Amino acid sequence: MTRAKSVPAFVLAAGMAFVARPAAAQEADADAGARVWASCVERVPEGASRPKITETFPERGTSGWAAPLEITVVHGKGETVMPGGFRVERASDSYKALEEAGFVVPDPDGGAGPVAATEAGEASSTTKVTIPFVALPKKPGRNVMMLPPVPITLARASGDIVTVCTSPHPILVEDPIANELDPKVRPNPEGRPQREEWVLAKQVAAGALVGAILTAIGAWLFVRWSRRPKAAPYVAPKLPWIAALEELEAIRASNLLADGKNDEYFDRVSDCVRKYLGARYGFDGLESTTDEMQRTLARVRPPVRGLDTITRFLEEADLVKFARVVPSEDDCLAALERGITIVRNTTPVSKDAPARKEAAGGAP
Repeated sequence: MTRAKSVPAFVLAAGMAFVARPAAAQEADADAGARVWASCVERVPEGASRPKITETFPERGTSGWAAPLEITVVHGKGETVMPGGFRVERASDSYKALEEAGFVVPDPDGGAGPVAATEAGEASSTTKVTIPFVALPKKPGRNVMMLPPVPITLARASGDIVTVCTSPHPILVEDPIANELDPKVRPNPEGRPQREEWVLAKQVAAGALVGAILTAIGAWLFVRWSRRPKAAPYVAPKLPWIAALEELEAIRASNLLADGKNDEYFDRVSDCVRKYLGARYGFDGLESTTDEMQRTLARVRPPVRGLDTITRFLEEADLVKFARVVPSEDDCLAALERGITIVRNTTPVSKDAPARKEAAGGAP
């Protein structure tokens, strides 16, 4: 299993600072042909073994370019390399000592910070730490620089802290223009387009797309709903006796008698009464003969009121219709009144009619 983390800055453990010796002491050491670094002090608690460390650093580099120090630490499975993370204070003595040596650590926010990756094995774990150092020699041209020792801390499972130091590493640093005979000042490179993610535009576009889809679905549902089969409004049919009385009154108000159309007047009264009787007692009054109507009405129970009046009316209507008898105006008016009488005699009486009549002051 591999565990990798991108570290925000280079760590110097508490108390493990890069502290270079004073300048006078350094000059004395240089004169003696040796240089002593006080930047790192190893500390291995009793009973603990020093972890195995291997490290690599480039032998050559370019001024202003990062040179990676790669450190491989083999340690126990329950141990953690650099448990406090990578930190460095630019105002600290350790950072000043590192600058005196001509090295700086890139700003981790720029994407070039230290990186550590741990790979767990069966018996031990291996952690690889890569720390970039930018060489900034004080003098132009070719320079031989020395990277001071770096303290590496390791936390054991018991809570003890083990500190080991890397070796100092020399590096030959050259200028970027060292291979040019007569270097010229070069202009700044052209700017490169920077594309940023416009989150608001994406959200607005997504919202507009969703809104358009919902609008289309809503419009489709509305059109489908508006085209649904619509039930015709229910119109309650008029009761047969009400329809018959209205039709007879309409015949009375017509101009048939004034125009001399007595036979048509009589036929319309006869058809109205026949149609009413059929609707009232459940048969086709216009298609039934007079004999059929009489037999049907005679079987009605309770008996039909005014059955003799109905019989005379039907017989007179047959004379006008089949015997070609032309009725007079009086005959037409008399037939109309008999038709109204027949309708009124056969109109059902509601149960509360006597009560209403008595409340109105009429006879019971």
